[in-house]
Amino acid sequence: MAVYNGGAHLAEQLDSLAAQTHGNWRLVASDDGSADNSRSVLDAFAADHDVETVDGPRAGASENFMSLLRRVGAASDGDQGWLAFADQDDIWLEDKLARSVAALAGIDPDTPALFCSRSWIADADAKPLRPSPPRPRPLGFRNALVQNVVAGNTIVVTPAAARLLCAAAAEAGPVVIHDWWVYQVMSGAGAVLIHDDTPTLHYRQHGANEIGANDSARERARRIGMILNGRYRAWNEINIAALRRSSARLLPENRERLERFAEMRRAALPLRLWKLGRLHLYRQSTMSTVALWVAALLRRL
Repeated sequence: MAVYNGGAHLAEQLDSLAAQTHGNWRLVASDDGSADNSRSVLDAFAADHDVETVDGPRAGASENFMSLLRRVGAASDGDQGWLAFADQDDIWLEDKLARSVAALAGIDPDTPALFCSRSWIADADAKPLRPSPPRPRPLGFRNALVQNVVAGNTIVVTPAAARLLCAAAAEAGPVVIHDWWVYQVMSGAGAVLIHDDTPTLHYRQHGANEIGANDSARERARRIGMILNGRYRAWNEINIAALRRSSARLLPENRERLERFAEMRRAALPLRLWKLGRLHLYRQSTMSTVALWVAALLRRL
């Protein structure tokens, strides 16, 4: 769990961890220099539960999560257990861990696998309002290169996947957002990806969300605007650099796809559009996929 000035909602999230029907868990919380009561809330919870609180790198939420992966990898010496990401202000449904583990239980232990799900988008008081958007198209590397649809607060991974992620985190360098990087690395490495249409938590929306829900027409328009204003192109530069540092962990066809994606972005029209078509990349909605093509046309990809 990455923590920063989360004291207003942190106790409710910790209580939801304590209420899990799957009771065999341990919390590692990285406090990124909170100026509120977050540390004391964690300390009080640790009096009755298995909790380790460490100091974060003070470089933002994504780097806080990445530093946790590196720390877990170094501490476990390659013998990681199951791993889940937790946000400080959500409320987990009591079967979140049990449902995630059950979905992954039948997969070969040597095969990396990831579980994620929808969530209940909730107001500041954690009252559920509506489910998060569905994922109508399959999860995979051709989607992950151009869109993040794996919500980090719902992620649970198997020990084989945890080993992969901890090792890759040690070499990744800067990332745009930790869950997008997880989706890209896992899909690129050929991991089993399971998306559950049943929500597993209440995703609280309030004024201090690091990243808000992407489920309204206004929010979707804003994010498509990011594709067209150049920010998305800068993000892709960061993503490509991080993936190249872990290219040996990707399937050969996805290493090639990554390099073809990088080449396409540098190509002149009309070759750029031809190369994009050959890649068969996609986003989850038709409008968003059209925006992808417009971004390529305008060299904003």
